[in-house]
Amino acid sequence: MNTTTPLMNRRARQHFDIPLTLMTFALAAFGVLAVTVATYTYSDSPLAVDTLLSRITNSYYGSRQGLFLLVSPLVIAGMTAINYRFFQKFSGALYVAGLAVLSFLLVFGTTTSGVTGWFNLFAGYMLQPSEFAKLAIILHLSKFFARKDDPVTTVREFITMGVIMMLPVLLIFAQGELGTVIVFLVVYLGMMFVSGMRLRIIAGLLGAGVTALIPAVLLMRASGSYRYERLISFIDPTQATKDAIYQAHNSQVAIGNGGLHGAGLFTNGTYTALNYVPQNHTDFIFSAIGETMGFIGCMIVIVLFALLILRMVSLSMNTYDKFARLVIVGVTVMLFFHAFYNIGMTIGITPVMGIPLPFMSYGGSNLIANMGGIGLVLNITLRKPQTHVSPADEAPANGAGIRRRMNKRAGTLRRLTKRPD
Repeated sequence: MNTTTPLMNRRARQHFDIPLTLMTFALAAFGVLAVTVATYTYSDSPLAVDTLLSRITNSYYGSRQGLFLLVSPLVIAGMTAINYRFFQKFSGALYVAGLAVLSFLLVFGTTTSGVTGWFNLFAGYMLQPSEFAKLAIILHLSKFFARKDDPVTTVREFITMGVIMMLPVLLIFAQGELGTVIVFLVVYLGMMFVSGMRLRIIAGLLGAGVTALIPAVLLMRASGSYRYERLISFIDPTQATKDAIYQAHNSQVAIGNGGLHGAGLFTNGTYTALNYVPQNHTDFIFSAIGETMGFIGCMIVIVLFALLILRMVSLSMNTYDKFARLVIVGVTVMLFFHAFYNIGMTIGITPVMGIPLPFMSYGGSNLIANMGGIGLVLNITLRKPQTHVSPADEAPANGAGIRRRMNKRAGTLRRLTKRPD
């Protein structure tokens, strides 16, 4: 019979995590400001009352992003109202529903910039199902990996895992969303690592994934895809066309123009005001922040993201339910990779792809889905178990090596995030 020991770590107690909530909404509010600055229309007719709020409400994209932000507390409340065990129980149904919606999207979706990734709703509002599919897949993979210490020990389990992982990837790749495909693969790797899977299996899958990219790149080259041109422009800018490097080059110029303090939030004549950087309210929102708010504004954003990620890592390390821990890890890896890649893309250290900056890039689907992910984490902190199973009784003796691997990896992450209580 399993034995339990009292929970001694006060950070593992059940609680509503206020620091995580405050950092999330700080980033989202900062995003509303950034979207407004990036898209504000300068006209000859002055506002009756020239305040920041009036500028937001008079900005088409700023007001819409503000509306998405106002809906966000309802999303958080909804995600925390239901016990996370419900999501664990019905993760399979959510996964199948996600696949069905992604399939329908290929037939009935709206195509923009070569990507069939949206349903056209009403009044210009669009729904991007792949953003919500990320959460469904994180939940289903968490349930699969949480079944036992080592989730993949047989050929059948390996095939099952492969099918779960690759079905949504293939559907999203068929839509043309290469950036989202990469996000999925990175999330998979992070969850596999924490689940206790053998490192040689993870390394083998990583090698197979890199190998699979070769025919994908050759296919893009043969079809004359602009994504291939963007990839070449990153590897060797001298071999790229002017159009392929235009966006990335202009983004770097705009950020450099911001200097230390920035050119000012609503300064006419800046690269941001002149739309010098295409899509500077969506995937390239960081370039608008860099120019208008300078190095200081950029560092505020980076520090907020760093604190958010570290907080979630700490919460995952102090969660003793394996399913719950894996859900937190999945959401953390998703947000971290989005932020790292997007910022790297705007400053020229990663290739240009359609990967938005979480909580800040314009788009209701991305913001609401990310808020849903934070809601899942808050749900877990509210209800996570207050006792943990003794390592001696956690599994049969032949699972000792597996437990040692998991404990070693968890210990490494704890040391990286340790701070005085």
